[in-house]
Amino acid sequence: MSTIAITGAASGIGAATTARLRNEGHTVIGVDLRDTAVIADLATAEGRQSAVAGVLDACGGVLDGLVTCAGLSGYPGRPGSLLASLNYFGTIEVMEGLRPALARSTNGPSAGAISSNSTTTAPNYSMELVEALLAGDEAAACAVADTIDSLVVYAPTKLAVARWVRHSAISPEWAGAGIRLNAVAPGMIATPMIDEGNSDEFIAKQLEMFKQTIALGRAGRPEEIAALIGLLLSADGGFFCGSVLFCDGGTDALLRADDWPARWNL
Repeated sequence: MSTIAITGAASGIGAATTARLRNEGHTVIGVDLRDTAVIADLATAEGRQSAVAGVLDACGGVLDGLVTCAGLSGYPGRPGSLLASLNYFGTIEVMEGLRPALARSTNGPSAGAISSNSTTTAPNYSMELVEALLAGDEAAACAVADTIDSLVVYAPTKLAVARWVRHSAISPEWAGAGIRLNAVAPGMIATPMIDEGNSDEFIAKQLEMFKQTIALGRAGRPEEIAALIGLLLSADGGFFCGSVLFCDGGTDALLRADDWPARWNL
């Protein structure tokens, strides 16, 4: 059995993944603001350092799996910088901080980040913010994010996560060290994030419109994403490396059927 750390483990996809893995006999070290073994605020540098230290202490310095589920969507009055700090830096700094522990595993280590299908289905979002996040200067990226309504900050933070995964996964530090790194891009999933959105009249209307793009006609269940994450962490997912897997009930295919796969033009 494996030892796996999960951020955002107290609710939504993180909670469903925690329950699934524990039911399979794995040891799960949860990280969240409450109700987990490691309490930390990943929106702050200090919180990320505390989370990494707490996980390392709990796992004895050797980790078999890592899943970064912690994140927030935009909401009226919520600063865009909070999303930039939590969704991007709260993912990447935890990944980088725990990578050495994954490298010490002899059990086929694997890491997975939560991206989003908003990366391909939200229109005209800020690529300036994506580039600022990938540049790695949190203060500068947050300054850009705070010039943008937080309702349209979520997608660029998740694109930045996906691009970081694609570039990092094939590097000597990850694949070269025997660690598989991938991302999952869920669509609309019935989680507290959606419940919060439905509490605002404007966002609720947008969500209802977005629901019409789901070919299967319903929101996904957190347990369905947890099943995909479980595959990526397992030996059965042993050939996944640098993949971004969409699990969205058909939304991406409905809106962008011909955009991907795309021919490589030399």
